[in-house]
Amino acid sequence: MIRLVLADDQALVRAGFRALVDAQPDMTVVAEAADGASAFEAVREHKPDVVLMDIRMPGGDGLEAARRITADPDLVDTKVIILTTFDLDEYVFEALRNGASGFLVKDTEPSELLRGVRSVAEGDALLSPGVTRRLIEEYAAQASPPAQTPDLELLTAREREVVALVGQGLSNEEIAEHLVVSPLTAKTHVSRAMVKLAVRDRAQLVVFAYETGLVRPGRK
Repeated sequence: MIRLVLADDQALVRAGFRALVDAQPDMTVVAEAADGASAFEAVREHKPDVVLMDIRMPGGDGLEAARRITADPDLVDTKVIILTTFDLDEYVFEALRNGASGFLVKDTEPSELLRGVRSVAEGDALLSPGVTRRLIEEYAAQASPPAQTPDLELLTAREREVVALVGQGLSNEEIAEHLVVSPLTAKTHVSRAMVKLAVRDRAQLVVFAYETGLVRPGRK
């Protein structure tokens, strides 16, 4: 059973998400929150699998709540999906940089939202690769780098190549085909890179690929 916390300052939006989620045989809502501070406390209490987090909320906004959740070692198994009105949103980029597992635009189809929740819960973190890549490309080109960017020297030449392909939005299967290796080998390279760089999931690998120049904005 996938356990969720819903965080949105609009009660009607939360009610809609709850009705959709609770109608699924493999999902349940364990708590709701109307602001960022309450969202963090709910997540600390219930330790859900997935948080659907509105990025713009009062009371310690969703961006700060997402940052606190992804930085908390006790919540390493909790994944954050950012909800946003506009896909090209600098707040969403900052949330991805800080550890969110992906994002969904609020007017997405219900079936896509459910598929996204299941995907993130299973660990396949990067949602809507084309849109996510466009967002990261847009803001990585103009954003200042984080204070401590993991050194590229931590990665082998093959791992750098793999991270660059992840940055281009390729799946493990597509990486395997591109490199002429097995999907298991591709997955192993991705996993090792994530461990070495201390990132939570593929979304952070994409950010890393752009911010270190492994992938250049506007180019593959």
